[in-house]
Amino acid sequence: MSRQPSTTPKYCRHRASGQAVVRLDGEDVYLGRYGTAASRADYDRVIAEWLAAGRQRIVAAVPLTIAELAIAFRRHARAYYCEADGSPSRTACNFDEAMRPLLKLYGRTAAAEFGPLKLKAVRQAMIDADYCRTNINRQIVRVRHVFKWAVENEMIPSSVLHGLMALGGLRQGRSEVRESVPVKPVPVANAEAILPYVSRQVSAMIRLQLLTGMRSGEVVLMRGCDIDTTGKLWVYRPARHKTAHLGHTREMFIGPRGQELIRPFLKPDLQAYLFSPADAERERRESLTLTRKTPM
Repeated sequence: MSRQPSTTPKYCRHRASGQAVVRLDGEDVYLGRYGTAASRADYDRVIAEWLAAGRQRIVAAVPLTIAELAIAFRRHARAYYCEADGSPSRTACNFDEAMRPLLKLYGRTAAAEFGPLKLKAVRQAMIDADYCRTNINRQIVRVRHVFKWAVENEMIPSSVLHGLMALGGLRQGRSEVRESVPVKPVPVANAEAILPYVSRQVSAMIRLQLLTGMRSGEVVLMRGCDIDTTGKLWVYRPARHKTAHLGHTREMFIGPRGQELIRPFLKPDLQAYLFSPADAERERRESLTLTRKTPM
């Protein structure tokens, strides 16, 4: 991904012509006579549109192809749907997966010419690839979202999105598309059966999930600074969680049995993760050294 500029491009004077100019995405945008109120007003407008489009210049003079739209949206998704460390989140990757059948069929098609029948053909390609019904519906919603973003940024006419909304989702029992297999909880006996064969860190995480019902992604991110230990019940508030982008606060209450599992892993560094793979590997190597029968 190209590096995004950290500062707003400046209002400048083009020496040869005497015009005001601003450079956006490697191209000069001329604004009229330098120093005039009109040129400064044009500069404010151009910069506002550029910022609203995610620090990229939208050029609509040439018909935008779906492949070009996909590239622009991917740049936006990589910046918008990202983890705290800046890496793309699973949501950004999901959009990549949804766009593959679309690009295969219509990559060179003008985005403004994409309608419900073409979207239906993309859906049929997913059916032929043996996607399950619920996955197909999710992918079609994601494809529509890409076109919604394009309409929002005035890259294509709003009538395109209006037409795509006409295609309804696949209904259970009203199509020959296969249904997904329901995901059921792992039997507790199966989870407990593997405990003797895993590290003490993994064993504690499994037991803690059984007690609290927290997600796997939440238990691996546990840090001392995220746990309030002042009350009888400890409160764990993960720094990152599935619905954080919606403004929701996630709290998990940990009772005496959960507290006993956590205590051996609390560290002086409150920012450190409690269940560290590095700690588990170090302990594994130490145990091998103690039990070896041949000299070092």
